[in-house]
Amino acid sequence: MPTPGKDAHVEIPETRYARTVDDVHIAYQVFGEGPDLVVHLPWLSNVDVIWELEDWSTTFRSFATFARVIVFDRRGLGVSDRPSSADAMAIEKGMEDVGAVMDAVGSERAALLGFESGGTVMALFAASFPARVSSLTLFSPLVCYWRSEDFPWGWTRSEGDEWLEHVRSQWGTDAFWRWNASTMGWDISDDDARRYARFSRLAASPRAALAVEEVERQVDIRAVLPQIQVPTLVVGSRGDIERVTWGSAPWVAEQIPGARAEVIDHDEHLPIYPASFRGFEAFLSEVRDSDAVFDRVLATVLFTDIVESTATAVELGDHGWRELVERHHRVVRAQLARFRGVEVDTAGDGFFATFDGPARAVSCAKAIGEAVRPLGIEVRIGVHTGEIEVSDGKAAGLAVHIGARIGSLAAPSEVLVSSTVKDLVAGSGLVFEDAGQHELKGVTDRWHLYRALDG
Repeated sequence: MPTPGKDAHVEIPETRYARTVDDVHIAYQVFGEGPDLVVHLPWLSNVDVIWELEDWSTTFRSFATFARVIVFDRRGLGVSDRPSSADAMAIEKGMEDVGAVMDAVGSERAALLGFESGGTVMALFAASFPARVSSLTLFSPLVCYWRSEDFPWGWTRSEGDEWLEHVRSQWGTDAFWRWNASTMGWDISDDDARRYARFSRLAASPRAALAVEEVERQVDIRAVLPQIQVPTLVVGSRGDIERVTWGSAPWVAEQIPGARAEVIDHDEHLPIYPASFRGFEAFLSEVRDSDAVFDRVLATVLFTDIVESTATAVELGDHGWRELVERHHRVVRAQLARFRGVEVDTAGDGFFATFDGPARAVSCAKAIGEAVRPLGIEVRIGVHTGEIEVSDGKAAGLAVHIGARIGSLAAPSEVLVSSTVKDLVAGSGLVFEDAGQHELKGVTDRWHLYRALDG
């Protein structure tokens, strides 16, 4: 192993806790001096024990020479609270974990670094909250789990099945890590296999490891990549590119406007050595002084509309209709508050709201549909995730237009969502039914829509 670099002495930091909006405790540590750098570890983490792994501790110490490093355990792992169901560990929840930790340490704006599935979360956070992100670095990012004709870098079904079987049968053992190392170009020693086996047991229970795998198998954030505005570096190893799986870094960089790719000349999947991060340090130094202003963000839009409102208004008369609309508005606003939606506009009997998480938007839509039925009415609802333009508290852009058109196609008491929404709610527990392809008035191409079902 390489020795620490310049003045790399760092005492093992104290572990503290941040609380999320849904009252989950997220363990984090802060060390080093300089601009803020938030690190999202790969699929496993335990901030207390990771310092016993020499490759990671050496790398952390090198980071501490040029940044105030903020590292944390996502919910369900390490010394954070450990709900172990897949819906509790959804990607959207990961974004909430990042925000809670940044708030807890007083970080208004930070550079983000995400490894593997940590890159999934960090990419979504950067697209959703660009004003809080100075730069984004994705290291061997997971942007789509499965291999396909248009994405040849994912896992094949046989590879996925083999991985799942090893997780089920060998979790937390030396044998698991020796097998895993053999697939990733990692020349692992017996001592390292024992250390990583212990680390994995302290990072995740077998049930939690399977829940993480269930969530990751649903990941597909390719549609989000073109909407990332912050300066971005995408890093991968030569070994990953030659092995194909995990080799998408150059392609991912091409999808993000202005992003650059760096290929490290190393066989390992994740070469965690200070020398591997020289380009990363130079990138942070280059973008450190930029001060961009963002008026475009990734958001989920929700549109509601009362079914047969004209006929109902005629039947009730002006006074009765006005009372019904007021009751309807109170019900909808209560659900928006419950799911942290932001009311943008009301047009007669319909609502336009935005959310910073698609799963909450869909859950809110379903709750609204249920809540208005006792009033003797039904609503149709459309949900879409895309880039919106924000100005003076108003939201506009193509994503808004698409969301409205999807809502107009919904049947009474139906929630229709775009394929982008379906792809981004991995691990949420939401269930969808294929609603076919549709033309949206004023929008090019045909759009694949899905019907949200009771799960």
